Amino acid sequence: MDPGLLFSFLAVDLLLVCVPGADWAYVIATALRGSSVPRAVAGLVCGYALHTVLATAGLAVLVAGSPRLLTALTVAGAGYLLWLGWSVLRRPAVPGTAGATADDRRPFLRGATISGLNPKGLLLYLSVLPQFLTLHGSHLPVPAQTAVLGVLNMAACAAVYLTVGALSRALLAARPVAARAVTRTSGAAMLGIGALLLVERLATL
Repeated sequence: MDPGLLFSFLAVDLLLVCVPGADWAYVIATALRGSSVPRAVAGLVCGYALHTVLATAGLAVLVAGSPRLLTALTVAGAGYLLWLGWSVLRRPAVPGTAGATADDRRPFLRGATISGLNPKGLLLYLSVLPQFLTLHGSHLPVPAQTAVLGVLNMAACAAVYLTVGALSRALLAARPVAARAVTRTSGAAMLGIGALLLVERLATL
């Protein structure tokens, strides 16, 4: 693949990843609860790995072209975000109040569910990624190019979300009131994004 094309994709992808959304809200809430940020980020990246596999196999187009399947995916993802956001609002935490145990898999599973059920992540692979594929004159077939770009997206997500988690914990560690306010804001963001997903999908029915 053309290195210039890869660099252009990475630049655009980083801009998109740096826009706060459900992933950011979840990472911040996880950091301030004292749970494992690396596990949470690994879960989020795992969800995007699923989108990469779907796109590479050509199944992403099939999902996007099936209104019922896309609606089911959207409702499931929105419902989970609403539940998780409400849980965060009910029990806002400050750093260190609920440290994760060694076998605590909840941050990973929640992260994988949030990104795996996020239809916007799937649509990213359908609307943005294809613009950076070389259909002619490339030594790599299109599925391989798709996989490479998907891995770049996963790496960008991991780098940005780990940074967000580390900064959240470091900057708010000694500010319990501010940490609680940020946690509540993260929960409200999850509720808002979940509600927006539902409204957007219902408007298309």
